[in-house]
Amino acid sequence: MKETVVVRRRHNPEAAVRLVCLPFCGGGAASHLQWDGVVPPDVELAVICYPGREGRFAEDYATHWSELIDDTVDAVLSASDMPYLLFGHSMGGWIAFDVAARIESLDARPPAGVVVSSVNAPSRGLTERDMYPNQRDTDDELIGWISRHGQAADHVLSDPDLRELAVELMRADLTVRDTFFHTPGTRIRAPLQLLTGEHDDVVVPEVGEQWGELTTGAYRHDRLPGEHFFTPEVWRNLPRYIGLWP
Repeated sequence: MKETVVVRRRHNPEAAVRLVCLPFCGGGAASHLQWDGVVPPDVELAVICYPGREGRFAEDYATHWSELIDDTVDAVLSASDMPYLLFGHSMGGWIAFDVAARIESLDARPPAGVVVSSVNAPSRGLTERDMYPNQRDTDDELIGWISRHGQAADHVLSDPDLRELAVELMRADLTVRDTFFHTPGTRIRAPLQLLTGEHDDVVVPEVGEQWGELTTGAYRHDRLPGEHFFTPEVWRNLPRYIGLWP
């Protein structure tokens, strides 16, 4: 696998399964690599790096949903040399679902399970409720959202140049998110787990039932304390709530 595309903090020679994380809107590898000490001993943690950030900084951002999915499918397949789970939070959940569906249609190793969190079912399509934050938001409003929810490090928020870069990255991801589309009838065969915050105003009350209709495999819905990114303690330990380990 290309280390600039599939990022690992360490190689785990004892791993029996790989947790492949797909970042949320405006996010990168760091928010997930902090889980390296939380995953079980036989799990290797890996994070997909989207174009235009971190080790792929010199590349152009994706500008359309289908472009990002194509890129992410290739990245995930490069990391499919062992059983793996896909994890996606918020926009990353939609990416995880679409990537799993695409891979299942190919002659390739499909994910052993898909875990999505804090995201409405893609079968609803893109609604105003899902467009949070919004491209119409000012730079200050986006920084406010990143500060409250985006898991950005303090040194990013306190440095004007890094703040500007964070806003640029967020706007690039919002552009892609706003081209999201769902093909009616698309379902996956992999086991599916949904994680939602008990006080997350982004997800609709019927989110559990709607996601359950999108897999022919096993399904579970776990409600966790907190809002869109749960509580800080839950987020730091999120892999411990995954119930699909092979």
